[in-house]
Amino acid sequence: MVRSSSGGAAIGRLGVSFAGLTLALGAAPASADSLREALTRAYATNPTLTGARAELRATDEGVAIARAPGLPDVAAQANYSRFVKRSVNSFTQPKKSIGGSVKATVPLYLGGSVRNDIRAAKARVEQGRAELRLTESDVFTMAVAAYMDVIRDSEIVDLNANQVKVLGTNLQASKDRFQVGDLTRTDVAQSDARLADARAALQTAQANLDASRQNYLEVVGKFPDALEPPPPLPGLPATSDDAVDVAVDNNPALASAKQATRAAEYDIGVAEAQWMPRISAFGQGDYVDYQGTLAGGAAGIKQVDKTATIGIQAQIPIYQGGEPGARVRQAQARKSQAIEAQTGAERAVIADARVAFSRYQAALGVIDSSQTAVSANELALEGTRAEQGVGTRNLLDVLNAEQELLNSRSALVTAKRDAYVLGFQLLAAMGRAQAKDLGLDGGSLYDPVANYKRVHGRIWDWGADAKPKPVATATRAEPSVSAVTPHATVSDPAK
Repeated sequence: MVRSSSGGAAIGRLGVSFAGLTLALGAAPASADSLREALTRAYATNPTLTGARAELRATDEGVAIARAPGLPDVAAQANYSRFVKRSVNSFTQPKKSIGGSVKATVPLYLGGSVRNDIRAAKARVEQGRAELRLTESDVFTMAVAAYMDVIRDSEIVDLNANQVKVLGTNLQASKDRFQVGDLTRTDVAQSDARLADARAALQTAQANLDASRQNYLEVVGKFPDALEPPPPLPGLPATSDDAVDVAVDNNPALASAKQATRAAEYDIGVAEAQWMPRISAFGQGDYVDYQGTLAGGAAGIKQVDKTATIGIQAQIPIYQGGEPGARVRQAQARKSQAIEAQTGAERAVIADARVAFSRYQAALGVIDSSQTAVSANELALEGTRAEQGVGTRNLLDVLNAEQELLNSRSALVTAKRDAYVLGFQLLAAMGRAQAKDLGLDGGSLYDPVANYKRVHGRIWDWGADAKPKPVATATRAEPSVSAVTPHATVSDPAK
Protein backbone atom coordinates (compact mmCIF):
# COMPACT_ATOMS: atom_id res chain seq x y z
CA MET A 1 0.00 0.00 0.00
CA VAL A 2 1.46 3.38 -0.98
CA ARG A 3 1.48 6.18 1.47
CA SER A 4 -0.79 9.19 1.00
CA SER A 5 0.15 11.87 -1.47
CA SER A 6 1.29 14.19 1.30
CA GLY A 7 4.76 12.75 0.83
CA GLY A 8 7.16 10.56 2.79
CA ALA A 9 7.81 6.86 3.05
CA ALA A 10 5.43 4.08 2.17
CA ILE A 11 2.85 2.92 4.68
CA GLY A 12 3.63 -0.61 3.60
CA ARG A 13 6.59 -0.63 6.01
CA LEU A 14 4.10 -1.13 8.84
CA GLY A 15 3.27 -4.74 7.92
CA VAL A 16 0.83 -6.74 5.83
CA SER A 17 -2.45 -5.60 4.36
CA PHE A 18 -5.24 -4.39 6.65
CA ALA A 19 -7.62 -5.97 4.18
CA GLY A 20 -6.95 -9.09 6.21
CA LEU A 21 -9.49 -7.76 8.66
CA THR A 22 -12.20 -8.70 6.20
CA LEU A 23 -11.19 -12.37 6.13
CA ALA A 24 -13.28 -15.06 7.77
CA LEU A 25 -12.64 -15.70 11.45
CA GLY A 26 -11.08 -19.07 10.76
CA ALA A 27 -8.53 -17.73 8.29
CA ALA A 28 -5.76 -17.14 10.84
CA PRO A 29 -3.58 -20.08 11.91
CA ALA A 30 -4.68 -21.66 15.16
CA SER A 31 -1.22 -21.22 16.64
CA ALA A 32 -1.25 -17.43 16.39
CA ASP A 33 -3.58 -14.56 17.17
CA SER A 34 -4.40 -12.02 14.48
CA LEU A 35 -5.41 -8.44 15.08
CA ARG A 36 -8.81 -9.28 13.64
CA GLU A 37 -9.27 -12.03 16.24
CA ALA A 38 -8.21 -9.68 19.03
CA LEU A 39 -10.65 -6.99 17.92
CA THR A 40 -13.46 -9.50 17.47
CA ARG A 41 -12.92 -10.89 20.96
CA ALA A 42 -12.77 -7.41 22.49
CA TYR A 43 -15.95 -6.49 20.61
CA ALA A 44 -17.78 -9.46 22.08
CA THR A 45 -16.41 -9.61 25.64
CA ASN A 46 -14.89 -6.28 26.73
CA PRO A 47 -16.84 -5.11 29.82
CA THR A 48 -16.55 -1.43 28.94
CA LEU A 49 -18.27 -2.11 25.62
CA THR A 50 -20.86 -4.58 26.91
CA GLY A 51 -21.67 -2.14 29.72
CA ALA A 52 -22.15 0.68 27.20
CA ARG A 53 -24.62 -1.50 25.31
CA ALA A 54 -26.59 -2.08 28.51
CA GLU A 55 -26.58 1.66 29.13
CA LEU A 56 -28.03 2.25 25.65
CA ARG A 57 -30.76 -0.31 26.32
CA ALA A 58 -31.64 1.63 29.46
CA THR A 59 -31.78 4.83 27.39
CA ASP A 60 -34.10 3.10 24.89
CA GLU A 61 -36.67 2.69 27.67
CA GLY A 62 -36.85 6.47 28.02
CA VAL A 63 -39.21 6.66 25.03
CA ALA A 64 -41.75 4.30 26.61
CA ILE A 65 -41.41 6.12 29.94
CA ALA A 66 -42.04 9.48 28.23
CA ARG A 67 -45.11 8.10 26.41
CA ALA A 68 -46.72 6.62 29.55
CA PRO A 69 -48.26 9.87 30.94
CA GLY A 70 -50.22 10.29 27.70
CA LEU A 71 -51.86 6.85 27.91
CA PRO A 72 -54.93 5.84 29.95
CA ASP A 73 -54.42 5.17 33.64
CA VAL A 74 -56.62 2.50 35.23
CA ALA A 75 -56.56 1.78 38.97
CA ALA A 76 -58.64 -0.37 41.28
CA GLN A 77 -59.14 -0.06 45.03
CA ALA A 78 -60.62 -2.52 47.53
CA ASN A 79 -61.36 -2.04 51.22
CA TYR A 80 -62.89 -3.73 54.25
CA SER A 81 -64.04 -1.51 57.13
CA ARG A 82 -65.39 -2.10 60.65
CA PHE A 83 -67.00 0.88 62.36
CA VAL A 84 -65.95 0.21 65.96
CA LYS A 85 -67.30 3.50 67.40
CA ARG A 86 -70.48 4.87 65.87
CA SER A 87 -72.38 8.04 66.60
CA VAL A 88 -75.09 7.56 69.23
CA ASN A 89 -77.43 9.66 67.10
CA SER A 90 -76.96 7.52 63.98
CA PHE A 91 -79.57 4.83 63.49
CA THR A 92 -78.50 3.83 59.98
CA GLN A 93 -74.70 3.67 60.16
CA PRO A 94 -73.49 0.13 59.39
CA LYS A 95 -71.14 -1.92 61.54
CA LYS A 96 -68.97 -3.05 58.65
CA SER A 97 -68.62 -2.86 54.88
CA ILE A 98 -66.74 -4.34 51.96
CA GLY A 99 -66.22 -2.17 48.95
CA GLY A 100 -64.20 -1.44 45.88
CA SER A 101 -63.81 1.03 43.07
CA VAL A 102 -62.31 1.21 39.60
CA LYS A 103 -61.21 4.49 38.07
CA ALA A 104 -59.96 5.16 34.56
CA THR A 105 -58.42 8.44 33.48
CA VAL A 106 -57.70 9.30 29.85
CA PRO A 107 -55.49 12.35 29.20
CA LEU A 108 -56.89 14.56 26.45
CA TYR A 109 -54.53 17.52 26.54
CA LEU A 110 -51.38 17.96 28.62
CA GLY A 111 -49.98 21.14 27.12
CA GLY A 112 -47.56 19.35 24.79
CA SER A 113 -45.47 17.89 27.60
CA VAL A 114 -45.82 14.28 26.47
CA ARG A 115 -45.13 15.04 22.82
CA ASN A 116 -41.97 16.99 23.61
CA ASP A 117 -40.83 14.50 26.23
CA ILE A 118 -41.07 11.69 23.66
CA ARG A 119 -39.10 13.70 21.11
CA ALA A 120 -36.44 14.48 23.72
CA ALA A 121 -36.24 10.80 24.65
CA LYS A 122 -35.80 9.81 21.01
CA ALA A 123 -33.03 12.39 20.60
CA ARG A 124 -31.31 10.93 23.67
CA VAL A 125 -31.57 7.47 22.12
CA GLU A 126 -29.69 8.83 19.09
CA GLN A 127 -27.21 10.43 21.45
CA GLY A 128 -26.75 7.10 23.23
CA ARG A 129 -26.09 5.33 19.93
CA ALA A 130 -23.40 7.87 19.09
CA GLU A 131 -21.85 7.40 22.52
CA LEU A 132 -21.86 3.64 22.00
CA ARG A 133 -19.98 4.17 18.73
CA LEU A 134 -17.50 6.33 20.60
CA THR A 135 -16.99 3.67 23.26
CA GLU A 136 -16.55 1.04 20.56
CA SER A 137 -13.91 3.21 18.89
CA ASP A 138 -12.11 3.76 22.20
CA VAL A 139 -12.08 0.04 23.03
CA PHE A 140 -10.72 -0.83 19.58
CA THR A 141 -8.03 1.82 19.94
CA MET A 142 -7.00 0.33 23.29
CA ALA A 143 -7.03 -3.16 21.78
CA VAL A 144 -4.82 -2.10 18.86
CA ALA A 145 -2.41 -0.37 21.23
CA ALA A 146 -2.30 -3.45 23.48
CA TYR A 147 -1.72 -5.72 20.49
CA MET A 148 1.11 -3.57 19.15
CA ASP A 149 2.64 -3.18 22.63
CA VAL A 150 2.96 -6.96 22.94
CA ILE A 151 4.58 -7.20 19.49
CA ARG A 152 6.96 -4.32 20.29
CA ASP A 153 7.97 -5.61 23.70
CA SER A 154 8.37 -9.19 22.42
CA GLU A 155 10.79 -7.96 19.76
CA ILE A 156 12.65 -5.81 22.25
CA VAL A 157 13.00 -8.81 24.58
CA ASP A 158 14.42 -10.81 21.66
CA LEU A 159 16.84 -8.00 20.81
CA ASN A 160 18.03 -7.75 24.39
CA ALA A 161 18.29 -11.52 24.75
CA ASN A 162 20.43 -11.60 21.62
CA GLN A 163 22.52 -8.76 23.06
CA VAL A 164 23.13 -10.77 26.23
CA LYS A 165 24.19 -13.73 24.09
CA VAL A 166 26.56 -11.58 22.00
CA LEU A 167 28.08 -9.88 25.05
CA GLY A 168 28.46 -13.24 26.79
CA THR A 169 30.47 -14.44 23.81
CA ASN A 170 32.47 -11.19 23.88
CA LEU A 171 33.24 -11.64 27.57
CA GLN A 172 34.47 -15.18 27.07
CA ALA A 173 36.61 -14.06 24.14
CA SER A 174 38.00 -11.19 26.23
CA LYS A 175 38.93 -13.62 29.02
CA ASP A 176 40.64 -15.94 26.55
CA ARG A 177 42.60 -13.09 25.01
CA PHE A 178 43.49 -11.82 28.48
CA GLN A 179 44.96 -15.24 29.28
CA VAL A 180 47.29 -14.97 26.31
CA GLY A 181 48.13 -11.33 27.07
CA ASP A 182 46.31 -9.87 24.08
CA LEU A 183 43.90 -7.81 26.27
CA THR A 184 44.15 -6.15 29.66
CA ARG A 185 42.10 -6.74 32.80
CA THR A 186 40.40 -3.42 32.03
CA ASP A 187 39.10 -4.85 28.77
CA VAL A 188 37.69 -7.85 30.60
CA ALA A 189 36.04 -5.59 33.19
CA GLN A 190 34.45 -3.50 30.46
CA SER A 191 33.03 -6.62 28.79
CA ASP A 192 31.78 -7.90 32.13
CA ALA A 193 30.09 -4.56 32.94
CA ARG A 194 28.39 -4.40 29.57
CA LEU A 195 27.09 -7.94 29.98
CA ALA A 196 25.68 -7.08 33.41
CA ASP A 197 23.99 -3.98 31.98
CA ALA A 198 22.55 -6.06 29.13
CA ARG A 199 21.15 -8.61 31.58
CA ALA A 200 19.54 -5.82 33.58
CA ALA A 201 18.07 -4.34 30.38
CA LEU A 202 16.73 -7.78 29.47
CA GLN A 203 15.02 -8.09 32.85
CA THR A 204 13.43 -4.65 32.36
CA ALA A 205 12.31 -5.58 28.84
CA GLN A 206 10.80 -8.81 30.15
CA ALA A 207 8.92 -6.90 32.86
CA ASN A 208 7.61 -4.47 30.22
CA LEU A 209 6.42 -7.43 28.15
CA ASP A 210 4.62 -8.82 31.19
CA ALA A 211 2.89 -5.47 31.71
CA SER A 212 1.84 -5.36 28.05
CA ARG A 213 0.51 -8.91 28.22
CA GLN A 214 -1.53 -8.06 31.30
CA ASN A 215 -2.92 -4.97 29.57
CA TYR A 216 -3.80 -7.13 26.56
CA LEU A 217 -5.60 -9.53 28.88
CA GLU A 218 -7.57 -6.67 30.43
CA VAL A 219 -8.69 -5.24 27.10
CA VAL A 220 -9.07 -8.37 24.94
CA GLY A 221 -9.98 -10.92 27.60
CA LYS A 222 -7.22 -13.51 27.09
CA PHE A 223 -3.47 -13.65 27.14
CA PRO A 224 -1.85 -13.19 23.72
CA ASP A 225 -0.41 -16.15 21.88
CA ALA A 226 2.10 -15.60 19.12
CA LEU A 227 0.78 -12.45 17.43
CA GLU A 228 0.71 -12.08 13.67
CA PRO A 229 2.04 -8.88 12.08
CA PRO A 230 -0.78 -6.35 11.81
CA PRO A 231 -2.30 -5.49 8.44
CA PRO A 232 -1.95 -1.94 6.98
CA LEU A 233 -4.58 0.61 7.93
CA PRO A 234 -7.35 1.41 5.43
CA GLY A 235 -8.65 4.76 4.29
CA LEU A 236 -6.01 7.06 5.74
CA PRO A 237 -6.39 10.66 4.50
CA ALA A 238 -3.99 12.34 2.12
CA THR A 239 -4.07 15.68 3.93
CA SER A 240 -4.96 17.16 7.28
CA ASP A 241 -7.95 18.93 5.73
CA ASP A 242 -9.26 15.61 4.41
CA ALA A 243 -9.03 14.19 7.91
CA VAL A 244 -10.97 17.13 9.34
CA ASP A 245 -13.71 16.89 6.69
CA VAL A 246 -14.29 13.21 7.42
CA ALA A 247 -14.12 13.75 11.19
CA VAL A 248 -16.72 16.52 11.23
CA ASP A 249 -19.12 14.29 9.30
CA ASN A 250 -18.47 11.02 11.15
CA ASN A 251 -16.96 11.51 14.60
CA PRO A 252 -19.39 10.02 17.17
CA ALA A 253 -18.47 12.54 19.88
CA LEU A 254 -19.72 15.40 17.71
CA ALA A 255 -22.81 13.41 16.70
CA SER A 256 -23.57 12.84 20.39
CA ALA A 257 -23.26 16.57 21.14
CA LYS A 258 -25.64 17.43 18.29
CA GLN A 259 -28.29 15.04 19.61
CA ALA A 260 -27.88 16.44 23.12
CA THR A 261 -28.69 19.90 21.71
CA ARG A 262 -31.84 18.52 20.03
CA ALA A 263 -32.97 16.91 23.27
CA ALA A 264 -32.40 20.16 25.16
CA GLU A 265 -34.67 22.01 22.71
CA TYR A 266 -37.52 19.57 23.36
CA ASP A 267 -36.92 19.89 27.11
CA ILE A 268 -37.91 23.55 26.82
CA GLY A 269 -41.27 22.47 25.39
CA VAL A 270 -41.73 20.07 28.31
CA ALA A 271 -41.11 22.90 30.76
CA GLU A 272 -43.44 25.31 28.92
CA ALA A 273 -46.26 22.77 29.25
CA GLN A 274 -46.56 23.74 32.92
CA TRP A 275 -48.14 27.01 31.77
CA MET A 276 -50.89 25.20 29.89
CA PRO A 277 -54.18 23.68 31.11
CA ARG A 278 -54.54 19.92 31.46
CA ILE A 279 -57.72 18.20 30.34
CA SER A 280 -58.63 14.58 30.91
CA ALA A 281 -61.69 12.33 30.80
CA PHE A 282 -62.46 10.00 33.65
CA GLY A 283 -64.84 7.27 34.63
CA GLN A 284 -65.29 5.68 38.05
CA GLY A 285 -67.40 2.84 39.41
CA ASP A 286 -67.91 2.14 43.15
CA TYR A 287 -69.33 -0.89 44.94
CA VAL A 288 -70.16 -1.15 48.69
CA ASP A 289 -71.63 -4.12 50.54
CA TYR A 290 -72.66 -3.35 54.15
CA GLN A 291 -72.90 -7.01 55.06
CA GLY A 292 -76.49 -6.67 56.33
CA THR A 293 -75.53 -4.09 58.99
CA LEU A 294 -76.90 -0.90 57.39
CA ALA A 295 -79.81 0.45 59.53
CA GLY A 296 -79.47 -2.57 61.73
CA GLY A 297 -80.42 -4.83 58.88
CA ALA A 298 -83.96 -3.41 58.69
CA ALA A 299 -86.17 -4.86 56.00
CA GLY A 300 -86.40 -2.84 52.81
CA ILE A 301 -82.98 -1.21 53.27
CA LYS A 302 -80.62 -2.02 50.42
CA GLN A 303 -77.38 -3.47 51.79
CA VAL A 304 -75.47 -3.08 48.49
CA ASP A 305 -74.67 0.26 46.91
CA LYS A 306 -73.42 0.71 43.31
CA THR A 307 -72.49 4.01 41.68
CA ALA A 308 -70.85 5.10 38.43
CA THR A 309 -69.47 8.47 37.41
CA ILE A 310 -68.06 9.78 34.11
CA GLY A 311 -66.87 13.23 33.27
CA ILE A 312 -64.22 15.58 32.00
CA GLN A 313 -61.96 17.55 34.25
CA ALA A 314 -59.70 20.49 33.50
CA GLN A 315 -56.82 21.76 35.59
CA ILE A 316 -56.04 25.36 34.75
CA PRO A 317 -52.88 26.75 36.33
CA ILE A 318 -53.25 30.25 37.71
CA TYR A 319 -50.31 30.65 40.03
CA GLN A 320 -47.69 28.01 40.91
CA GLY A 321 -45.21 29.95 42.97
CA GLY A 322 -42.98 30.83 40.00
CA GLU A 323 -41.94 27.22 39.37
CA PRO A 324 -43.00 27.07 35.68
CA GLY A 325 -40.99 30.16 34.79
CA ALA A 326 -37.97 28.81 36.63
CA ARG A 327 -38.29 25.46 34.86
CA VAL A 328 -38.43 27.14 31.45
CA ARG A 329 -35.44 29.37 32.18
CA GLN A 330 -33.54 26.36 33.47
CA ALA A 331 -34.29 24.39 30.29
CA GLN A 332 -33.24 27.36 28.15
CA ALA A 333 -29.97 27.66 30.03
CA ARG A 334 -29.31 23.96 29.59
CA LYS A 335 -29.92 24.25 25.86
CA SER A 336 -27.44 27.12 25.79
CA GLN A 337 -24.99 24.87 27.60
CA ALA A 338 -25.63 22.09 25.06
CA ILE A 339 -25.02 24.50 22.16
CA GLU A 340 -21.69 25.54 23.65
CA ALA A 341 -20.81 21.91 24.32
CA GLN A 342 -21.51 21.12 20.67
CA THR A 343 -19.18 23.91 19.59
CA GLY A 344 -16.57 22.61 22.02
CA ALA A 345 -16.98 19.07 20.70
CA GLU A 346 -16.50 20.30 17.13
CA ARG A 347 -13.34 22.16 18.15
CA ALA A 348 -12.03 19.06 19.89
CA VAL A 349 -12.81 16.84 16.90
CA ILE A 350 -11.02 19.19 14.51
CA ALA A 351 -8.02 19.48 16.81
CA ASP A 352 -7.85 15.72 17.39
CA ALA A 353 -7.96 14.99 13.66
CA ARG A 354 -5.21 17.48 12.88
CA VAL A 355 -3.00 16.36 15.75
CA ALA A 356 -3.52 12.68 14.91
CA PHE A 357 -2.62 13.32 11.26
CA SER A 358 0.49 15.27 12.24
CA ARG A 359 1.66 12.65 14.71
CA TYR A 360 1.10 9.87 12.23
CA GLN A 361 3.13 11.65 9.57
CA ALA A 362 5.87 12.32 12.11
CA ALA A 363 5.88 8.66 13.11
CA LEU A 364 6.42 7.64 9.48
CA GLY A 365 9.36 10.02 9.39
CA VAL A 366 10.76 8.43 12.55
CA ILE A 367 10.60 5.03 10.84
CA ASP A 368 12.68 6.39 7.93
CA SER A 369 15.26 7.84 10.31
CA SER A 370 15.37 4.69 12.44
CA GLN A 371 15.86 2.46 9.41
CA THR A 372 18.73 4.67 8.28
CA ALA A 373 20.22 4.54 11.79
CA VAL A 374 20.01 0.74 11.87
CA SER A 375 21.73 0.41 8.50
CA ALA A 376 24.44 2.88 9.51
CA ASN A 377 25.05 1.24 12.88
CA GLU A 378 25.24 -2.21 11.30
CA LEU A 379 27.91 -0.88 8.96
CA ALA A 380 29.65 0.94 11.82
CA LEU A 381 29.76 -2.20 13.98
CA GLU A 382 31.16 -4.25 11.13
CA GLY A 383 33.83 -1.62 10.49
CA THR A 384 34.68 -1.22 14.17
CA ARG A 385 35.22 -4.95 14.58
CA ALA A 386 37.46 -4.99 11.51
CA GLU A 387 39.43 -2.01 12.78
CA GLN A 388 39.82 -3.65 16.19
CA GLY A 389 41.36 -6.62 14.43
CA VAL A 390 44.13 -4.41 12.99
CA GLY A 391 44.59 -2.49 16.24
CA THR A 392 43.08 0.89 15.30
CA ARG A 393 40.04 0.36 17.57
CA ASN A 394 39.80 -1.00 21.08
CA LEU A 395 37.29 -3.27 22.75
CA LEU A 396 35.32 -0.35 24.21
CA ASP A 397 34.71 0.96 20.70
CA VAL A 398 33.23 -2.40 19.72
CA LEU A 399 31.05 -2.51 22.84
CA ASN A 400 29.79 1.01 22.13
CA ALA A 401 29.01 0.12 18.52
CA GLU A 402 27.08 -2.96 19.62
CA GLN A 403 25.06 -0.85 22.07
CA GLU A 404 24.34 1.80 19.44
CA LEU A 405 23.04 -0.88 17.07
CA LEU A 406 20.81 -2.32 19.80
CA ASN A 407 19.45 1.15 20.57
CA SER A 408 18.67 1.90 16.93
CA ARG A 409 16.98 -1.48 16.40
CA SER A 410 14.86 -0.95 19.52
CA ALA A 411 14.00 2.55 18.32
CA LEU A 412 12.88 1.14 14.95
CA VAL A 413 10.64 -1.44 16.62
CA THR A 414 9.12 1.29 18.80
CA ALA A 415 8.70 3.62 15.81
CA LYS A 416 6.76 0.97 13.87
CA ARG A 417 4.51 0.37 16.87
CA ASP A 418 3.92 4.09 17.34
CA ALA A 419 3.15 4.68 13.67
CA TYR A 420 0.56 1.90 13.59
CA VAL A 421 -1.16 2.99 16.79
CA LEU A 422 -1.13 6.63 15.75
CA GLY A 423 -2.56 5.67 12.37
CA PHE A 424 -5.40 3.86 14.08
CA GLN A 425 -5.95 6.84 16.37
CA LEU A 426 -6.26 8.94 13.21
CA LEU A 427 -8.99 6.59 11.97
CA ALA A 428 -10.71 6.88 15.35
CA ALA A 429 -10.54 10.68 15.22
CA MET A 430 -12.23 10.54 11.81
CA GLY A 431 -15.00 8.30 13.20
CA ARG A 432 -13.90 5.27 11.18
CA ALA A 433 -12.81 2.88 13.90
CA GLN A 434 -16.02 0.95 14.57
CA ALA A 435 -16.71 -2.71 13.82
CA LYS A 436 -18.55 -1.96 10.57
CA ASP A 437 -15.59 0.13 9.36
CA LEU A 438 -13.09 -2.64 10.16
CA GLY A 439 -15.05 -5.40 8.48
CA LEU A 440 -15.69 -7.34 11.69
CA ASP A 441 -18.77 -8.92 10.19
CA GLY A 442 -17.57 -12.50 10.28
CA GLY A 443 -19.71 -12.85 13.41
CA SER A 444 -22.88 -11.24 14.64
CA LEU A 445 -22.56 -7.50 15.17
CA TYR A 446 -24.52 -5.81 17.92
CA ASP A 447 -27.51 -3.94 16.49
CA PRO A 448 -28.33 -0.91 18.67
CA VAL A 449 -31.63 -0.41 16.82
CA ALA A 450 -32.97 -3.93 17.48
CA ASN A 451 -33.60 -3.38 21.18
CA TYR A 452 -35.25 -0.01 20.52
CA LYS A 453 -37.66 -1.62 18.07
CA ARG A 454 -38.37 -4.34 20.61
CA VAL A 455 -39.27 -2.05 23.51
CA HIS A 456 -40.34 1.37 22.28
CA GLY A 457 -43.97 0.37 21.62
CA ARG A 458 -44.52 -1.89 24.61
CA ILE A 459 -47.22 -0.63 27.00
CA TRP A 460 -47.73 -3.73 29.17
CA ASP A 461 -46.91 -3.00 32.81
CA TRP A 462 -45.50 -6.47 33.46
CA GLY A 463 -43.13 -6.70 30.52
CA ALA A 464 -39.84 -7.25 32.36
CA ASP A 465 -36.85 -8.89 30.68
CA ALA A 466 -34.95 -11.92 31.95
CA LYS A 467 -32.69 -11.53 34.98
CA PRO A 468 -29.41 -9.84 33.91
CA LYS A 469 -26.40 -12.13 33.52
CA PRO A 470 -22.73 -11.32 32.88
CA VAL A 471 -21.77 -10.87 29.24
CA ALA A 472 -18.09 -9.89 29.50
CA THR A 473 -15.71 -12.71 30.32
CA ALA A 474 -13.77 -12.90 33.58
CA THR A 475 -9.98 -13.30 33.39
CA ARG A 476 -9.17 -14.82 36.78
CA ALA A 477 -8.82 -18.30 35.29
CA GLU A 478 -6.37 -17.22 32.59
CA PRO A 479 -2.97 -18.81 33.34
CA SER A 480 -0.19 -16.27 33.62
CA VAL A 481 3.26 -17.04 32.24
CA SER A 482 5.85 -14.41 33.09
CA ALA A 483 8.57 -13.41 30.66
CA VAL A 484 10.84 -12.39 33.56
CA THR A 485 13.55 -14.90 34.38
CA PRO A 486 12.92 -16.03 37.99
CA HIS A 487 15.61 -15.77 40.66
CA ALA A 488 16.20 -18.21 43.49
CA THR A 489 16.22 -15.36 46.00
CA VAL A 490 15.05 -11.77 45.91
CA SER A 491 17.54 -9.31 47.28
CA ASP A 492 16.59 -6.22 49.23
CA PRO A 493 17.49 -3.21 47.04
CA ALA A 494 17.94 -1.13 50.19
CA LYS A 495 20.88 -3.28 51.35
